[in-house]
Amino acid sequence: MKTKSTKKKHQFPTAYTVIIVVLLLVQVLTFFIPAGDYATIAYNSADNNFIVTKPNGKKVKAPATQGTLNRYKVKLSVNKFKNGTIYKPVAIPNSYEKIDVKKPSFWQAIYQFLSSQVNGIAQSIDIIAFVLILGGCIGIVHANGAIDAGMAALSERIKGKQVLLIIIVMGLIAIGGTTFGLAEETMAFYPILIPVFLLAGFDRMTVVATIFLGTSIGSMASTTNPFSTVIASNTAGINFTDALPLRIAMWLTCLIVGMIYVIRYAKKVQKDPKASYVYDEFNQEDQKYLNADSSEKQKFTWRQKLTLIIFALAFIIMIWGVQQKGWYFTEISVVFLATAYIFALVSGLNEQKFITSFVNGAADLLGVALTIGLARSVSIVMEDSHTSDTIMYFFSKQISGMPPLLFIWVMFLVYIVLGFFIQSSSGLAVLSMPIMAPLANVVGIDRASIIDAYNWGQGFISLLAPTGLILMSLMMVNIGFDKWFKFCWKLLVIEFGICLGFLALGLVVY
Repeated sequence: MKTKSTKKKHQFPTAYTVIIVVLLLVQVLTFFIPAGDYATIAYNSADNNFIVTKPNGKKVKAPATQGTLNRYKVKLSVNKFKNGTIYKPVAIPNSYEKIDVKKPSFWQAIYQFLSSQVNGIAQSIDIIAFVLILGGCIGIVHANGAIDAGMAALSERIKGKQVLLIIIVMGLIAIGGTTFGLAEETMAFYPILIPVFLLAGFDRMTVVATIFLGTSIGSMASTTNPFSTVIASNTAGINFTDALPLRIAMWLTCLIVGMIYVIRYAKKVQKDPKASYVYDEFNQEDQKYLNADSSEKQKFTWRQKLTLIIFALAFIIMIWGVQQKGWYFTEISVVFLATAYIFALVSGLNEQKFITSFVNGAADLLGVALTIGLARSVSIVMEDSHTSDTIMYFFSKQISGMPPLLFIWVMFLVYIVLGFFIQSSSGLAVLSMPIMAPLANVVGIDRASIIDAYNWGQGFISLLAPTGLILMSLMMVNIGFDKWFKFCWKLLVIEFGICLGFLALGLVVY
């Protein structure tokens, strides 16, 4: 008979298992959800015409004129297609049709289950390359002692001002999220900020809360994010700037509440480390980031300072490129690969040590890279089974004709569901807005409220959705999803109430 001390401790499943379970559930749902598609219209710049894709897959060409859009009841300006503002196929209202897609056999479903994971990794290769190259750069910075020496120097400067770390980091990331959609790029910040926060007396939960909540709140309460608010507004046929004051107020409210929530927790941990949700893992996890004894004995050399300066410049260039030049992960990876070559010249490591450090650093983030690919597999199954449009059609029929307040609150809930299955903000915008935006006219509210329901609904579910950024973020700090939920559930309730309150306010303001 086992005693209490010998009983095996229950552990929450890893990120990989959570995603696989979600994938299996989605796979099962595709057997019960009918296949169907909306017709779509897309601009072909090479021939200066529209390509209309019917639900059955048939493609027809049409003149790229305003008359064509009017004929298909797509109430958008043709110029928005021609100047690249709308660059994805747009769903045509009232065009949904069920399509004859043969449900896979048991063995075909098994093959789809496995192949979707392989294809998910293949389709995420640009993000995976970025993560691995970034890990290599971090390995080099660790190897030449720059981080240890730098953290020792920084720990002296932040004494008594530790809370400012949370305010500054969370605020800057939230600005990036609300303005230009800073999201996956924040993966780069974890390895650098973990030692800083630990030296300040915080824990790893504070790190993930500061970074992830910063980007999630910023993206949820988007103001000028081109990948969500701007493209959704354009696809709905309205100007995104008209609703900007209320959205700024929403962003500030959510951010301040989030900061207070994180700071209160961080101060509890500072006062009593046992209050940490990850206290039981302190020795095996936190200590590997804390080499204060060794770093205090070594000087902060010019090579180490130069290495950190170059690394910081790479981040600045990354943010500038994403915001100003529209860079994606290929361009960002090039920046950090170039940084690695510069490190070879300035780090002071010999060839063998340099290569070993780069490879070991990349290996440390391999688990994160694989998680990114697996998360993509869920979307692949949805696309291949043609069930996304069916879900959209079902919800659009249910909410049409409701009273305004009930309508917008239910719309918010609808986007929470849709955001779970369709993680791409731009993809969800061009799929849903031509269908959902006209419903605003039916119930007598401004279409800007639909944009808010879309933004805040899909943003809210991103705080928990296993197919989103949260599992990758938790893997960066090696924290289980169950502990994250214990930490954030009260904040979720608060933010949910804020969203409902601002949606109601929008009916008055717009």
